[in-house]
Amino acid sequence: MLKEAIYHRPKNNYAYAYNSSTLHIRLRTKKDDVDAVKVIFGDPYTWEKDIWQYSKSLMLKEGSDDLFDYWLIEVEPEFRRLRYGFELTDGKETLFYTERGFYKDVPKHTGYYFCFPFLNGIDVFTAPDWVKDTVWYQIFPERFGNGDASNDPSGVLPWGSEAPQPTSQFGGDLQGVIDHLDHLSDLGINGIYFTPIFTATSNHKYDTVDYFHIDPQFGDEKVLKQLINECHKRGIKIMLDAVFNHCGYYFEPFQDVLKKGKDSKYWDWFHIKDWPIQTDPKPNYDTFAFTPFMPKFNTENQEVKEYLLKVGTYWVEEFDIDGWRLDVANEVDHSFWRSFRSEVKRIKPDLYILGEIWHDSMPWLQGDQFDAVMNYRFTTAALDFIAKDKIDKQDFKDEVMNVLSSYPHSVNEVAFNLLGSHDTPRVLTECGGHKEKLKLLYALQMTFPGSPCVYYGDEIGMEGDNDPGCRACMVWEKDKQDLDLMHGLKKLINLRHRNTTLGSNGRVVFEDSPNKHVLRYKKVGSREQFLVVLNVSDQSAVEKVPEGYDVWNDKVLAEQHLSLQPWEFCILKLK
Repeated sequence: MLKEAIYHRPKNNYAYAYNSSTLHIRLRTKKDDVDAVKVIFGDPYTWEKDIWQYSKSLMLKEGSDDLFDYWLIEVEPEFRRLRYGFELTDGKETLFYTERGFYKDVPKHTGYYFCFPFLNGIDVFTAPDWVKDTVWYQIFPERFGNGDASNDPSGVLPWGSEAPQPTSQFGGDLQGVIDHLDHLSDLGINGIYFTPIFTATSNHKYDTVDYFHIDPQFGDEKVLKQLINECHKRGIKIMLDAVFNHCGYYFEPFQDVLKKGKDSKYWDWFHIKDWPIQTDPKPNYDTFAFTPFMPKFNTENQEVKEYLLKVGTYWVEEFDIDGWRLDVANEVDHSFWRSFRSEVKRIKPDLYILGEIWHDSMPWLQGDQFDAVMNYRFTTAALDFIAKDKIDKQDFKDEVMNVLSSYPHSVNEVAFNLLGSHDTPRVLTECGGHKEKLKLLYALQMTFPGSPCVYYGDEIGMEGDNDPGCRACMVWEKDKQDLDLMHGLKKLINLRHRNTTLGSNGRVVFEDSPNKHVLRYKKVGSREQFLVVLNVSDQSAVEKVPEGYDVWNDKVLAEQHLSLQPWEFCILKLK
């Protein structure tokens, strides 16, 4: 056994409370190096005749990536505390792994073992249950629908009259969203994520000028309340976008600094390096990237902290929003996010807190800050495999298992799984216009643990390169929409809603296939199992499968041989 590859650490993603009575314990070993792992566990205070009383249980190999195998077990400690270690066998030798290292024999004293001191209920990671069953729809408000021409900004262009430019204005607003809620309900959407709607100078509104008012070109607070009420009647949750890392150049406190310099009472609200302030060639104050029009907040300043926390609670208290998406969340200090969670959850305990983080996010996902992050690692793996043919099936499986093993199951169940957004090229463009590839991507997305999100217009086949190309006006003319694509996505969403094992209530178990380009995985729930088979190829394929009910084609599959056409998929409910 390669001891150097064997890894465990209590807490985080290797030993955590899944709920108020259950612990999940993980172990990592070198790939294909260990035949079996058992966990040795018991209460640290249970002794008989000076002998510690423990049990042994076999761990499940939950998956592998290119380097490691990952083992998992659920344990319910009788007294909510645990000492534990591992027994590893490779067919040649047996080793015992504890907090103090490796042994040939079982250590007799509990002091040698890993410790989970006590399962305190307040420490359990708890994200809102409703998120597991939510299918999101991301709306860039300026480009979804112009429902009220009276609030159009100056220089507005006729809807969809030309390709978008960085400063284009087409008049999209909140009334335009209200006017098209039937479209979302019909699709099966039960959550809307809005990019920023607060007063700002740009069309994207990530340069906030006033955090307490709706941008006039989108409407006003009355229209927002109407929109939220209409959505809630339909069972649709609302998530707003908050930019707390930075503000806009014309944010009043920053303007005060520009006028008064160090005499401004807001001088310490920002990270200013020198006076006078300059913007070229690079700003002499911290910003988002090097963008002078987005000065970075000093969230360690108590006044800034109180101001932004008031913003966070105001829109929950006054408008009953259901979630906050937090922009550039990884550049804001952890202390601020802990306070933010405490304040907004105090008002609405089941509020969803989603951070924009593109890399490993475990430091933010320990129950004291965010409920989830935008799962761009899933996005990249899915696009590289299906849309771009940049990685093969094994690379995809390795990456996905690495992602799933990087977080507790409770985190994966509410991960924000997207295929595209306002920050990326449109997914059909990523597919090179290949619609059948996009159908496979939707099949994958809608049968994966987490909370899937559809970017506006992707469901009808809109295309566009990166910003600003991905921010074109929504196409509402039926004869210009790909209704076949939309109906297919609608069917997948409906299947997910009706069969929760296809979503977050099912564990992913990859299977082997003799066909190089056929991806197979089971979704394993507590009472049922599904088999998802995707032919990621322009060649037909035949797969041997168990008997089951083909929920995609609505028929019994009695034969053991499943024929798949190029770029076809099947979803079987197994007997």
